[in-house]
Amino acid sequence: MFALFDDAGKFLAGRVMSEADASLQVELDSGKRVKVKSANVLLKFEQPAPAVLLTEARKLADDIDLDLAWEFAPEGEFGFADLARDYFDAKAGTLQQAAALFRLYEAPHYFRRAGKGQFKKAPEEIVKAALLGIERKRQQQLQIESWADELAAGTCPAPIQDQIYKILFKPDKNGPEYKAVVEASKKSHKAPLDLLQGAGAITSAYQFHWKRFLFENFPKGAGFPALTAPEIKDELALSPARAFSIDDSQTTEIDDALSVQGLGTGTVTFGVHIAAPGLAITPDSAVDKVARERLSTVYMPGWKLTMLPDDVVQAYTLIEGRDCPAVSIYFTMDEATFEIKARETRLERVHIAANLRHDKLDGVVTDATLSGDAPADYAFAPELAFTWRLAKHLKAQREVVRGKPENFNRPDYNFRLAGERSEAPNGTESVEISMRARGSSLDLIVAEAMILANSAWGGWLAELGLPGIYRSQASLAPGIKVRMGVKALPHAGMGVAQYTWATSPLRRYVDLVNQWQIIACARHGKMAALAAPFKPKDAQLFSIISGFESAYMAYNGFQNGIERFWTLRWLQQSGTTELTAAVMKDGLVRADDLPLVFKALGCDSLPRGSHVKVRITGLDEMTLDVHATLVERLDEAPAAEGPEGDEDELEAAAAPLTLAIDVNEAEPAEAASQS
Repeated sequence: MFALFDDAGKFLAGRVMSEADASLQVELDSGKRVKVKSANVLLKFEQPAPAVLLTEARKLADDIDLDLAWEFAPEGEFGFADLARDYFDAKAGTLQQAAALFRLYEAPHYFRRAGKGQFKKAPEEIVKAALLGIERKRQQQLQIESWADELAAGTCPAPIQDQIYKILFKPDKNGPEYKAVVEASKKSHKAPLDLLQGAGAITSAYQFHWKRFLFENFPKGAGFPALTAPEIKDELALSPARAFSIDDSQTTEIDDALSVQGLGTGTVTFGVHIAAPGLAITPDSAVDKVARERLSTVYMPGWKLTMLPDDVVQAYTLIEGRDCPAVSIYFTMDEATFEIKARETRLERVHIAANLRHDKLDGVVTDATLSGDAPADYAFAPELAFTWRLAKHLKAQREVVRGKPENFNRPDYNFRLAGERSEAPNGTESVEISMRARGSSLDLIVAEAMILANSAWGGWLAELGLPGIYRSQASLAPGIKVRMGVKALPHAGMGVAQYTWATSPLRRYVDLVNQWQIIACARHGKMAALAAPFKPKDAQLFSIISGFESAYMAYNGFQNGIERFWTLRWLQQSGTTELTAAVMKDGLVRADDLPLVFKALGCDSLPRGSHVKVRITGLDEMTLDVHATLVERLDEAPAAEGPEGDEDELEAAAAPLTLAIDVNEAEPAEAASQS
């Protein structure tokens, strides 16, 4: 005797070797013996042989017309043998019964399972809906195949063109557009990017990177709604200070300026003046909602996406020749020792006497002119000389707390694209890359002034019991990163007791949030906690921190990537094929004169810090990948210590672009969607 049984949804058949009350021992054609519960046995038969039954019954099942079977089936519950007798004839045998079982089991849109071998007709409206769905899937599959054929033939269908960035980076893996790209990649044996380039879907590497960034971070577009800059209604006294800012010539959002009063008297008042949009923009206002959505200005060579519309920025920026509203902090100090005797925050108007531009003054304002060893023929020479000495003093104090000097071995790089523009670059421009030593005199002055103000304001907020958004670092131990939070904690990397971001409110949203808190302190003193927009344990602050960190990481990642693009473009434009570089780890090298980290074959075994010459053998502007090989080692021994920096992040930046589309994973996703 043979038995047909259900094994976890799969039908098997074999010879019955023994039978008890609740189970059977069945030998399969493979010779394997299995224990089968009696409840799972659906048919017992003498002939044909099990293998023949399974094969022939499946063939016969395919011929059963489901519409006709549904018409024949009784209205109540019925068994598969009942349907076989109704559909075939009253003497339907084992083969016909098994065929009916297989067909019923595989057609849940026509027949619902009601128990062991039992079924029930699905309602007519359910059947019709299911059939429509099946037809839609069939038509969709035909569409997928048609699109895949077009792609493989070198033409990109419009629906795929419209969704290209979604397909590559945030795909719906069950979407027909995604499946068509996967299918075409398999048919053409091409990688998705190569396939789409060949089909004309991607014509510019620059536009590819730019539009991908907009797709991921500005899905509604990078334009601003119509906004009017709110007026500052406070009656603000005019400060006696004459302030000056220090920025690059490209800077339009001038957030900060400095002033020095009392030189030569023994007691100096040093002022840090910050643009005050927080006096006009209020939380949850229309302008605030835009700023909170963007969270930061996005920078890139030749262009930027500002956090606020230019009309709004210009209403508050510290432009020379104007008396500008400002949140100012004054430090009264001994002129010789720089001992701080008092500090005071004021809401006021400050006359901005000059906007100094460091790219025009770096070669003029030098350590020699600031120290008096060379003539200082430039505006604010005495004030700059004092702030330079103060900055060196503040830096030395921080380095004592830090435990070691700050390292400025790596230069900054400036990118200049040819021509003036009123819109984003298109990627065809010529690019110039210039080096600028980090830690120049003017850089030092601005950096130390901002650290002093941010640290002081952070301490003041904590003293008055107001929360703020802080940046902290527990130690300088490897792997200990800077974190953002609402508590005033030490920042080991900077060597200060606490550190906020409050000096760039036109460019960073967290600075604007902190400015609101600082304004509350300046207006209400010890009662500030009652009037401040954000109270202790305010959930909004944690939400702002989370959103800001995510956006800031994305923006920085894009800036690094697009600067890498322009660096590769510079290599092509200049015809440069060889570079000198320093070995980092695992074959990774850093170019001496370009902002470029990449892997070079032959450098894997060299010691860290080795100086080498490498040859560029290939560049890919789409994936931002660099192919290079070692030419020669230039030094006898490696440098003792490399520059500070997170090499894991640098290694990630050097890795080629990765896509969310995966040809190998597409089939399981598709199968899962159909189960």
